[in-house]
Amino acid sequence: MTIRVSNTLTGEREPFEPGDDTVLLYVCGLTTSDPPHLGHARLWVHADVVDRWLSYRGYDVRHVENFTDVNEKIVARAGEDDLGDSEAAVARSYTKRTIDDMRALNLKRATVYPRVSEHVPEIVELIETLIDRGYAYESNGSVYFDTTAFDAYGDLSNQSIDALTAQGPETELAEKRAPTDFALWKAGGVTPESVEAHRHDGALSPEAAAETSQTFSAPWSDGRPGWHIECSAMAMAHLDATIDIHMGGQDLVFPHHENEIAQSEAATGEQFARYWLHVRLLDTGEEKMSSSLGNFSTVKSAIEAVGVNAVRTFLLSASYTSRQTFSEDALHEATERWDRLERAYETALAAIDGPDAMATVTDEPFRASIDDTKLAFEDAMDDDFNTREAIAALLDLTTAVHRHLDSDTYDYVALRRALSIFESLGGDVLGLAFADEQSDGTVEIAGEAIELVLELREQERAAGNYERADDLRDALVELGVEIEDTDDGPEYRLSAPHT
Repeated sequence: MTIRVSNTLTGEREPFEPGDDTVLLYVCGLTTSDPPHLGHARLWVHADVVDRWLSYRGYDVRHVENFTDVNEKIVARAGEDDLGDSEAAVARSYTKRTIDDMRALNLKRATVYPRVSEHVPEIVELIETLIDRGYAYESNGSVYFDTTAFDAYGDLSNQSIDALTAQGPETELAEKRAPTDFALWKAGGVTPESVEAHRHDGALSPEAAAETSQTFSAPWSDGRPGWHIECSAMAMAHLDATIDIHMGGQDLVFPHHENEIAQSEAATGEQFARYWLHVRLLDTGEEKMSSSLGNFSTVKSAIEAVGVNAVRTFLLSASYTSRQTFSEDALHEATERWDRLERAYETALAAIDGPDAMATVTDEPFRASIDDTKLAFEDAMDDDFNTREAIAALLDLTTAVHRHLDSDTYDYVALRRALSIFESLGGDVLGLAFADEQSDGTVEIAGEAIELVLELREQERAAGNYERADDLRDALVELGVEIEDTDDGPEYRLSAPHT
């Protein structure tokens, strides 16, 4: 068993070799300034599946995912709706919304979710180390990283420093030694001008909002940490100087992740991350889904529309290295895929608990299909966490299940193995909820509903309304309920729904 991953740093798909049996995974999390949308969820769900697959393969995973709760975009939302009248209040409101959406998406809980505001001492200490080692300098109370002092700068994004343009706002240029240098610490609070660029209707005035911004004490000035230094400090605080996997959206390769590498390795002298995995963007037609563009569908609205399993199926229907386009048609197709998986699971569950599942019946082709599914799924996931092919393997199993259930008697042992595949690979790995806490009650209610329809059918037949009785029977057959009229009355069993 060898897992291979696409490493942005090398540009190669290469064997995954962590430092030890505990994989250190850091995921660049959300800036808590907007409602979480499906573009954010695409990263979350793929990171979740990476965690789940590594666990399946026997690794312990220490998964850290941050919340950026100090940012001028957050300040710009102060006073809007019920978000609160300060940067801290807005951040808290959207952090709660994000956590709620994560739970709704059936994500495994990360080991820890660090916030920027609680790690300022670690950030200050890291900046002090960079100054002491000659990689950073103070200017007018702010501190900048000297990109010309780090020879490997540009390696992640495959760019030459000579070809790079200035980083940060123009107001910083006079303070920097080189245009490509980036801020580690900014003196003072947020300015009304920067708030105005991100302000929404209903928010406080730029001047009033700026006054709500948080400032922190440091040896150089009272101010705020730069964006890039935050993740380095939190990753080191909760993982180590060297981590195994760093994940994030593709749009973070430059400058955010490039700068993380520079400041982290300059401070420690060690490789920051062995593997950089970047999740491609979620498009809406010609543009990426983005809060700033306003072309997004929120996680909450998507789940309300089609359910969490269909949303996860959609997001996993393309591998993380492929761009994906969101549309109503794509979401509908994913819903149909999930329905196929769920129907196969439920019909197999009903069959194994029915009178026709026999201990001595052996369906060798069915058993071989189950083995093939497991092998195909594992091969797909070992090949750079290819969730698209993994789902395809499970869909092949649904065909095999329905083919087997066309027989008069069932292979109990094989059905049991098929259910285990759905639950362990589809459930434990892909995070799909085949059997939740309400499943038994749901099956019971469904059975009662079927019997009520059958009773109504018998009443129609007794009254001579044979056409109406046939319509009721046909409707049940369409839903996957096979009916047999016996001397003791109608009997039914669940089968594959007719499509």
